[in-house]
Amino acid sequence: MIRQIAVIGTGTMGRGIAYLAAVSGHDTVVFDFDRAALDGARAWIESTLLKGVEKSKLTGEAAQAALSRVHLATDIEPAVRAADLIIEAVPENLELKSDIFAQADLFCSEETILASNTSSISISKLAGNVERRDRFIGLHFFNPPHLMKLIEIVSGERTSSETVAEMQALAKKMGKEAIVVRDTPGFATSRLGVAIGLEAIRMFEEGVASAEDIDRAMELGYNHPMGPLRLTDLIGLDVRLGIAEYLAGALGPRFEPPQILRDMVAEGKLGKKTGRGFYEWNE
Repeated sequence: MIRQIAVIGTGTMGRGIAYLAAVSGHDTVVFDFDRAALDGARAWIESTLLKGVEKSKLTGEAAQAALSRVHLATDIEPAVRAADLIIEAVPENLELKSDIFAQADLFCSEETILASNTSSISISKLAGNVERRDRFIGLHFFNPPHLMKLIEIVSGERTSSETVAEMQALAKKMGKEAIVVRDTPGFATSRLGVAIGLEAIRMFEEGVASAEDIDRAMELGYNHPMGPLRLTDLIGLDVRLGIAEYLAGALGPRFEPPQILRDMVAEGKLGKKTGRGFYEWNE
């Protein structure tokens, strides 16, 4: 039974996953080496809880209870020692993620489930530095985690059926729908999402239509809630590029990033986080 969840990372995904964990009744420990980043994550969680109260999605009592379940840690050992589930949510870098799991594996119990929020990196490869590979799994949340309904559960080569079942139960408790996919490059969601996103970028590069009209085509013609270019801006062009390069290496040239994507990243046009991407962004 999952009682305590440790979340490693305080970025958009990490803080969103921590919010979900706390709201769904779990003691939640958020780990980051940077104390300021931890304080920022807690402030975001508190602000999001208050917004939930204002919109009548939560009662004031439930919000306070959730916030009381959030704890911060700048040392990985106390962060993971009592955790039943550890969710890693750091940038898409194989070496960084593998190192974090190797450290966490030293301090957590034998029954602890280790999960990565990776959107594309092989779960079996990430499990290479840990002992309990049957307790290693992918838990791919979507941005923003507290609003998006899907969790993609990725089963590695040695992930046990019991571990998959526990994560399906957790997704349900968090109010999410879960799909289970085999560990292949890009899994299901990233592979499909990147394919659409890259084709939209090629169309923009070729002058087929404006960014707005390309997005409107998918929003109105295919009932997508958001067009692929606006979504790329929100994800980050650098993140999109990194995933595309990984998939191109694993699956072939159909995932080769368009030159305009490489150029925009080199120019610092990373989307919403830098104020410019396929759209102009301001606060």
